[in-house]
Amino acid sequence: MIKRICWSFLLAGLLLLPLAATAQDEEAEDVVTRHENPPDTAAFEIVTFAEGFSTPLLATHAGDGSGRVFVVEQSGRIWIVDADGQRLDAPFIDLSHEVSQDVTVRYSERGLLGLAFHPQYAENGLFYVNYTDQVAGTTRIVEYSVSADDPDSADLASARDILAISQPYTNHNGGYMAFGHDGYLYISVGDGGAGNDPLAVGQDPADLLGTIIRIDVDNQDDDSAYAVPPDNPYIENDALAPEVWAWGLRNVWRFSFDTATGDLYLADVGQSAREEVNFQPADSAGGENYGWPAYEGSLRHIGPEPMTDVVLPVIEYDHSVGCSITGGYVYRGEAIPALDGYYLFSDWCSGRLWAGYRTSEDVWRFDQIANLPVQVSSFGQDEAGEVYIIGYNTGEILRFAPAD
Repeated sequence: MIKRICWSFLLAGLLLLPLAATAQDEEAEDVVTRHENPPDTAAFEIVTFAEGFSTPLLATHAGDGSGRVFVVEQSGRIWIVDADGQRLDAPFIDLSHEVSQDVTVRYSERGLLGLAFHPQYAENGLFYVNYTDQVAGTTRIVEYSVSADDPDSADLASARDILAISQPYTNHNGGYMAFGHDGYLYISVGDGGAGNDPLAVGQDPADLLGTIIRIDVDNQDDDSAYAVPPDNPYIENDALAPEVWAWGLRNVWRFSFDTATGDLYLADVGQSAREEVNFQPADSAGGENYGWPAYEGSLRHIGPEPMTDVVLPVIEYDHSVGCSITGGYVYRGEAIPALDGYYLFSDWCSGRLWAGYRTSEDVWRFDQIANLPVQVSSFGQDEAGEVYIIGYNTGEILRFAPAD
């Protein structure tokens, strides 16, 4: 069954999707949440911020006021880049002895895939990594601490295992993590791989595969290194996985929270027909079923009709313009006011850069605003809300800058 919160039609590659109003309609007037037109592309340019990385996958910040940018390499190293784009001589942490090294010899979706700093990192020095290990490709979420005597180095001996999830195939490992405004850690797991969900986990919220999970790393349940938040949607259902926050997802390679509103954007990589962005408002109680594999985007795909309502994507595109979506961020920086409130995202195959936005009539649109000269593996965001573009094949970190 489909939850008909929107209708859609495809016109010249642009998908327009009206949405029901949400609590975000009542955002303060100074927070931009609606646009009627695409951003002015003459207001910005894309420049190189830092370079010299090997298979970079992510750029983020520690939220500690230092202005540092942390760059994740798939093979296991995390580097610090200062505000001038200069990389420090030694990595913040080197986990290459723990992380799958497939990427050093061939294309791989395994490796060091995620990094998230604790919201109180400035006080407690804790951060979390998501990687597939060298033994069996198992997804591992591990907590580390910064060194007591060097803010630019992590303490390898501080490792605390939080969670391990078996991965039956080498692809669709998800990997992204982020703390929400509620202080809980959200993790994309992926459906476990191969194609067309052979394990039938997409429509099974009893399994952690094919979901976004939500956990409390500051507390512990019995026999666990974490606690399940008391308001998770399935915590009272013994037949389902209590960690599950949302499900029916193929491989959310990247998701992000709007730092101004708390809304969640989930970019789910498609099978062979559609790439999609799903939207979860900040006041959601969780439990959304996004349809995979019964639906790929808004298209009926395989298997029986879901037993619960399906929430359709707000943005989708077919494979005439790309083949693997790379989710980004809602721009909330100050350097380029023309981009404020636009969701920036791209495609691994085509390098098209899009700006997604919602109009005052609750119609979602997206417009191409650039062709990128790199293979976009990810985006990044610094403490000031400025957005970066990760060039996987070139080892570059690009950023948006005001046009000269």
